[in-house]
Amino acid sequence: MSDLCTDIGYYSLNKKGEQLCGDHIDIVEPDSEDTITAVLADGLGSGVKACILSTLTSRIISTLMANNISLEDCVETIAATLPVCSVRGVAYSTFTIIRIVDNREAELIQFDNPHVILLRHGKNMPYDEEERTIGGKKIYRSRIVLEEGDIFLAMSDGVIHAGVGMSLNFGWLRENVIDFLEMMYDPDFTAKTYSTILLNECNRLYGGLPGDDTTVLAVKIRRRQPVNLMIGPPRDPADLPEMHKRFFSEEGKRIVCGGTTSKLAAEYLGKPINTCMEYLDPEIPPIAKIEGIDLVTEGVITFSRVLEYAKNYLEDNARYTDWSYKRDGASLIARMLFEQATDIHFYVGRAVNPAHQNPNLPINFNIKMRLVDELAECLKKMGKRVQVNLY
Repeated sequence: MSDLCTDIGYYSLNKKGEQLCGDHIDIVEPDSEDTITAVLADGLGSGVKACILSTLTSRIISTLMANNISLEDCVETIAATLPVCSVRGVAYSTFTIIRIVDNREAELIQFDNPHVILLRHGKNMPYDEEERTIGGKKIYRSRIVLEEGDIFLAMSDGVIHAGVGMSLNFGWLRENVIDFLEMMYDPDFTAKTYSTILLNECNRLYGGLPGDDTTVLAVKIRRRQPVNLMIGPPRDPADLPEMHKRFFSEEGKRIVCGGTTSKLAAEYLGKPINTCMEYLDPEIPPIAKIEGIDLVTEGVITFSRVLEYAKNYLEDNARYTDWSYKRDGASLIARMLFEQATDIHFYVGRAVNPAHQNPNLPINFNIKMRLVDELAECLKKMGKRVQVNLY
């Protein structure tokens, strides 16, 4: 397995008054462990028509690539298929394709969208483009040898139109976008964070009333970071030694959730539990510390908050400030799983907690498994590799 991996995040704003976005993004399921493709399409106009056009465009490209059709054939098919508007003289949908191969090379295929910005070491990195005319349409293709930390930002033209006639006379030019990204650069930011920061700035320039559908797709090349999370003791106490052996032998950071789980882990390590009695969030129980474990938290209540954050992260990420800097258990888990982790291993004990059977509590017998299942699905949608081990 390569030490590097591909982190993908995206975010869209609908044009004011529209319920559907005219931009669409598809992530092509890897045809191998080391290849992944992201497609951003921008349909002409806005509303239902634009949504249909962009969705068809991205889905056609995705379907062709999922069937191992070459990039050249995909582009030729789309370029030949897309009609040209007789009034505006432009294609009914534009597109950008970013394909990452073996985390060593990027292939960019660009048609009529603002050209992809590449940040390397926090600075704009110019790259060569090969111009080709296919079906009367200018297609730009690039091949780029990757380095750890490279960040690609693809966008629809709603980004460079931000602020036209409002806060800016001529919109937000690509050069202005580059300046903003260089100013906001942080090597620890995830792809999702970059897309959120850039879209929030666009929304500000639009005065909260976007004049066009606006989408940012961010792709970051980063080093793999495994995180292991254990919650709950095993159903059969005889399985506890094996559970602990596997959990503590795994590479990466370790999170332990739950009072009983923490107590058993401390006994296994032969270390004391030091509880922090300060409630940094009145709704989240305090964390504890055990030497040899990176983070020790309460179980179900904390885990429920993390799931809330995960669902919002996949939507508009509006609660980013709720967890991005706070020190309570849920915020710390969120940062480790959403921003730091690339590979996540859950160790889930299925023992029944008698406290959870109290009918006066808003939890039930299946709450732990439901939380784990839902969080695992959210993390997979974030592009994480997730493995759930049950005991």
